[in-house]
Amino acid sequence: MAQASAAHQRPGSTRTLLKGADGAGTVRRTVLPGGLRVVTETLPTVRSATFGIWVGVGSRDETPQLNGATHYLEHLLFKGTARRSALEISAALDAVGGEMNAFTAKENTCYYARVLDTDLPLAIEVVSDMVTGSLIRSEDVEAERGVILEEMAMAEDDPGDVVHDLFAKVIYGGAPLGRPILGTQETVKGLSRDQIAGFYKRRYRPEHLVVAAAGNLDHKAVVRQVAEAFAPVLERSTAVPSEARRGERAVRTAGRMELLNRPTEQAHLVLGGPGLPRHDERRWALGVLNSALGGGMSSRLFQEVREKRGLAYSVYSYSSSYSDSGLFGIYAGCQPGRVEEVLRICREELDRVVAEGITEEELARAIGQISGSTVLGMEDTGSLMNRIGKAELSYGQHLSVDDMLGRIAGVTLDDVRAVARDVLGARRPSLALIGPISAKRAAGLADYLK
Repeated sequence: MAQASAAHQRPGSTRTLLKGADGAGTVRRTVLPGGLRVVTETLPTVRSATFGIWVGVGSRDETPQLNGATHYLEHLLFKGTARRSALEISAALDAVGGEMNAFTAKENTCYYARVLDTDLPLAIEVVSDMVTGSLIRSEDVEAERGVILEEMAMAEDDPGDVVHDLFAKVIYGGAPLGRPILGTQETVKGLSRDQIAGFYKRRYRPEHLVVAAAGNLDHKAVVRQVAEAFAPVLERSTAVPSEARRGERAVRTAGRMELLNRPTEQAHLVLGGPGLPRHDERRWALGVLNSALGGGMSSRLFQEVREKRGLAYSVYSYSSSYSDSGLFGIYAGCQPGRVEEVLRICREELDRVVAEGITEEELARAIGQISGSTVLGMEDTGSLMNRIGKAELSYGQHLSVDDMLGRIAGVTLDDVRAVARDVLGARRPSLALIGPISAKRAAGLADYLK
């Protein structure tokens, strides 16, 4: 069952959120003064541990002028603190065979390290020092500017990736969720050291952070080590309320299309529209629908587009959920001359699932696929750390594996039919397209959006 959120927990206290057999899988939360949350999952049968710090800030929290600042910070926090140089940060984990990395998303950022269980204190010390004590020096800002611009150039060379950013722009326009996580060439070139440092100071506060660790560990020891590492920050924290995100429910008009005419070997397209926010209970049914429609080799889209007609190598559907919104899309990469045929089939499958739902056989297969992937995705400490960290940051509550499997298994044909009607049938789909497609030809594709 779900547990009470940290908002109802007294600072300095510890709660057991989920209790596993013989201690395995036990999830505990301690709230430190200043609002810092420490969540751990104990797995005594392994010899590794993964430590992560989740920050409740992502690209959607940026102003238009600051677009790309969150990702910029991800780079800069590895560049040095008052205690360690950039080389010393990387060398500390390399010396014990550890792995360290970070990622930025629309609504969060995560810094993490995976090490042997005996080296967990080192990981806690190094990653905590990075997150709380970054110097953000002007020379590092300038050096990383070039690195980030190269990263953006590399991403631009992958139209199969760029088309998803284009799809977000189609749905959200100039709203924060419609902007790229990396920023644009213009915004990255224009960001100053003071802007980035100010963003860091405002957002990287204890009340915005969740510390998560999973593996062969002792919760009390982790809390003690985190409290020591964060002591200077916790002492000056006033635990002010987090800055609220602005709602973005006003999605752009349905049936829109964005085209990037590029001389690529393949055309890349995403067809779809708004999805569900992460707290919507219909998300379980949408997950089953997504699996049946385009979630695997037995899915409708894979069978119709690839297996029967050989029109694409990669074709799938996906669902992305945010705090107050979401996306549902169908992706396909095909020869430019086959765009119309692929679009026609995708639109037909969308319309068919809205009108008819899915079959009993598809329901059983989708539930089995999601259940299996859910369990198999928790086989290592990194996956477990991601699960509890994101659950705490995004939901404030934790579901056991059995609870999740129960929610999935409880989805019915009527649930799937209803969510297909509400999400896929509520408005005309929109389209993002990249490839050697003329504007005149693209205008004809609008028929598939009616």
